This record gives sequence, structure tokens and C-alpha cells, in this order.
Amino acid sequence: MSAQAISVFVAYGSTKHNIKVTTQEEGKSPTVKDLSDCLTQLTGVPQASQKLIFKGKSLKDMEQTLSSYGISDGCKLMMIGKRNSPEEEAELKKLKDIEKSVEQMAKKLEKVDGELTGLKNGFLAKDLQADALGKLDHRVKVAAEQFMKILEQIDALKVPDNFNDCRHKKKGLVKMVQDFLAQCDKMEACISDHLTKIQSKNLALAD
Repeated sequence: MSAQAISVFVAYGSTKHNIKVTTQEEGKSPTVKDLSDCLTQLTGVPQASQKLIFKGKSLKDMEQTLSSYGISDGCKLMMIGKRNSPEEEAELKKLKDIEKSVEQMAKKLEKVDGELTGLKNGFLAKDLQADALGKLDHRVKVAAEQFMKILEQIDALKVPDNFNDCRHKKKGLVKMVQDFLAQCDKMEACISDHLTKIQSKNLALAD
């Protein structure tokens, strides 16, 4: 099944936009979020600042399909919302730069995770495993330190209360970094557990 599309008219200020809303998912109907993403691209108004109205009702649930609100081809909607100020855009850019650092660190962590899985599956000679695990453990600790520094960077950014888009982005980034830190903890525990097993086997063999 191919992705469906709905064409609607959205009034924003004195401008009317004719928008064809499609969805990324095959066979699914476009959602409020799909429409919101289109409007962000067209108007520059971020999702967090948008208020979408259809027949006097606010479209609050981003995951709901447009059709569930009774919206079909040719329907007229209204959007209220402000574009970000240049000051907020500058703060957003800082957050996006931090996000890139997080993504780079996440790739390094993914690589370590892959190597760790290989080790556990016995892709390395037994006598080399302890040394390899020690090196992986060091890389995970370095990643955890970097994530902690990034958290401090995010925390140091003072975002004004009215910068909705920034606050939303900052909150999401904090959660993302915390999740990666939890992953680092799990990986360190897994490495430690595997090292203990190797050492106890070696001791048994020595006996």
C-alpha cells in the first residue's frame, strides 16, 4: 500500500497555504504531526509554538490522524503561532550543535557495543579476551565522561521561559544523553561480568 495524502487549506495570519500532507509510513493516514511538520517548513513557526484549529477545536494530539478529526481534502484550518525570535534561533543552533556531538558519541558507543557482542559470541581467542575487554571498558568510560560533559553543557544553557521550542529541544536532549549514560552503565556491568567469568575460568584451569 502506498502512503496516503490529504490536501488542506491553512490560514496563517493573512496568508492561506494549500498543503498536501503526506506521511512517511506506508499505508497510514497523515497525522496532525505530519501537517505540523509541513507548516514548520512553510512558515518557520516551530511545532511547540503552533496552535492548529479546525471548526473551532484545537488539534492537540500530534499522533492522531487528520481523518480522526474529520479533516479531509479541501478542508480549511487555521494556525496561530509565532516564529522564533533571532535570539531563540541562536539558542536553538547551540542545542543542535550539541545534538551533533551526542550523535557522534552515540556512533562510537554503538561500535563498542558491536565489538562487545562479538567478544561474547567468542569471535576472539580466549587468551586475548581479557585485554580486549579492558580496552573496551576504557572506551565506554571515556564515552560516559563525554556524555557527562555534554550534560553539563546543556545544563549551562539558560533558556528563557518563553523560548518554547528551545525548552522542548533541551528537555529532549537531556533525556537522550541520560539514556546513553544508562547504556554506558549497562555496558560497563556487562564487561565486568565477562571479565569475572574469564578470570574464574583461568583460576580453575590453574588449579
